[in-house]
Amino acid sequence: MLGFLSARQTGLEDPLRLRRAESTRSMLSGGSDGVIVLYDLENSSRQSYYTCKAVCSIGRDHPDVHRYSVETVQWYPHDTGMFTSSSFDKTLKVWDTNTLQTADVFNFEETVYSHHMSPVSTKHCLVAVGTRGPKVQLCDLKSGSCSHILQGHRQEILAVSWSPRYDYILATASADSRVKLWDVRRASGCLITLDQHNGKKSQAVESANTAHNGKVNGLCFTSDGLHLLTVGTDNRMRLWNSSNGENTLVNYGKVCNNSKKGLKFTVSCGCSSEFVFVPYGSTIAVYTVYLGEQITMLKGHYKTVDCCVFQSNFQELYSGSRDCNILAWVPSLYEPVPDDDETTTKSQLNPAFEDAWSSSDEEG
Repeated sequence: MLGFLSARQTGLEDPLRLRRAESTRSMLSGGSDGVIVLYDLENSSRQSYYTCKAVCSIGRDHPDVHRYSVETVQWYPHDTGMFTSSSFDKTLKVWDTNTLQTADVFNFEETVYSHHMSPVSTKHCLVAVGTRGPKVQLCDLKSGSCSHILQGHRQEILAVSWSPRYDYILATASADSRVKLWDVRRASGCLITLDQHNGKKSQAVESANTAHNGKVNGLCFTSDGLHLLTVGTDNRMRLWNSSNGENTLVNYGKVCNNSKKGLKFTVSCGCSSEFVFVPYGSTIAVYTVYLGEQITMLKGHYKTVDCCVFQSNFQELYSGSRDCNILAWVPSLYEPVPDDDETTTKSQLNPAFEDAWSSSDEEG
């Protein structure tokens, strides 16, 4: 909401969109059982800790339910009347939110790991899809067909993400240790293959033109689109300049990554210092994006965390875990400070503000 108010005050946001967002605080979640659930995020109790209610679901008895694990769900960026989901059952489905019926289904020959719609594009309705095959598929929601195929990777595509800055720029991450940036308007497609050594290693070296020394299973643009973060099974996270592909060499230390599929991490937006939130076992590691400093570990889950997403308009973080819970995390504005005689405490504004995160214990 803070983001909406700021944008509205400067005249950058449509007031109708603000009203619509306030009245539709909803979240989609997809489970390993193929079920999709829609939650109402409104805290009607006004309590610090509360449980969100499930509004509706696409359950096992639904004729169009996914047969296997749902890997990605996403609202249509310009209208919550539609959303998409992809699954290990080799399908991408387009849903009508009002009727919970499929409007379209895209079938693939391979397991689907990830998909993404551009958050900013008004010029195309392409959905990028990463599968167990080495080709990136682009599905056109207008025509209902796979309109493009991007070739260049050698192994499965574990993560895809459109730039939040440019309509036609797409980033893809693969098990071949490579990350590629594409301009989907170009015949050749690939703009840059990210090189962790910034071209300083001989092409004969095995790691030349690779982003990581292992599978690259997660990527995320910063909110302004100027940088790209990637994570790999080499337990490293890297920050890249998205315009020239340069490795900025920010050192985040060891970033534990045992995921055998895509790892969905997220970046803050609108904070005084931007943060990246990365699933780390049963916790979530929080780092400063540009300095690489680990700020804290968010503890609340009991089993492995598979995904997290940041909601900038309300400055909230959501995390999903194999403990079957979805937790909402909000920044603590105030922290207790011992008085001089250490017998009483008082509160002062937390100087870190965004650094002190607490769970509001949303259960999925």
